[in-house]
Amino acid sequence: MVSRTKYLLDDKTVTRLFENAGITGITSIAPLGAGEYNAVYAVEADKAYVLKVAPAADTPILTYEKEMMQSEVYWYSLLRTQTDIRVPEVYFADDSKTLIPTAYFIMEKLEGTQMDEFQMTADEKTECSRKVAQMVAQLHQIQNTEFGYLQNGLHGNWYDALTSMLENLICDAERVGKKSPKGKKLLTYAKKYEGILKEVPCTMVNYDAWMPNMLCHRLENGEIEIAWIDPERSFWGDRIFDFICLEFPKPLSKKTLSVRAYNEVSERPIVCSREECIRFAFAEGVMALIQEVEKYYRYTPHHFGWWRNVLSAAMLYKQAFRTLERPQ
Repeated sequence: MVSRTKYLLDDKTVTRLFENAGITGITSIAPLGAGEYNAVYAVEADKAYVLKVAPAADTPILTYEKEMMQSEVYWYSLLRTQTDIRVPEVYFADDSKTLIPTAYFIMEKLEGTQMDEFQMTADEKTECSRKVAQMVAQLHQIQNTEFGYLQNGLHGNWYDALTSMLENLICDAERVGKKSPKGKKLLTYAKKYEGILKEVPCTMVNYDAWMPNMLCHRLENGEIEIAWIDPERSFWGDRIFDFICLEFPKPLSKKTLSVRAYNEVSERPIVCSREECIRFAFAEGVMALIQEVEKYYRYTPHHFGWWRNVLSAAMLYKQAFRTLERPQ
């Protein structure tokens, strides 16, 4: 998709980056994927590679997106070493900004098609949704004692990390001359529910488990294998946030398939309690605020992404505030 943040390269520069990594004999270079932030290329040499390029250092981006590519390499490493989720191997990473004015890395190109484009039956779609929910449960086995985005500094509890996220996004809007009354309203509700938020245990959270980030590949026996890509938006936080992408845009209490599949493998089942629903409302609210603010950085009103974000943010804010405004 068209995005103002993408730092596009010509073939000569791509070849130079690969030579810097000790990889020669490139036979083809082509844009890859439907991503909306980084520039991504499929590169063929001795085998199939993916080159991922962050926005240029002088590109206006959101606070949590600064140095996000370095964090992505970290999250890939955790997923490879602490789960059996299939993710690509990172072969080479360079954030020195010597060859190009931004960070990039080269990784394995996994076989597969984005889940939203993969041909499968209705029953197979249901089974893949179950598998993704159980992959999320695996991810939540990775735990930590501090919360937040690696690139923005960590906090001692989820309340402090969450309010920092909200404040940063509100400031991001103000940097481009925009205001977010709903973002500020969400911040007041965080204070109201501070007691609940401070008790949240800390896990890895992907918060980006959309179908385009799942690669499906049909094995010889007919089974569909799923791999996970693009974990750069991960953070340490409240595991309930990952349910935002599962069976979107249903409320937590209606995500029956995902919750049941998750609970089959998780040591800490989701019960859709009042506290969990409040926490999920913040997941909706933060996603709404991100979508509200990021459109100013990525798109213009002539882009599809602008209006998709407008409509989605409005829906998510409405759902979030409906829960947060209920009497305790």
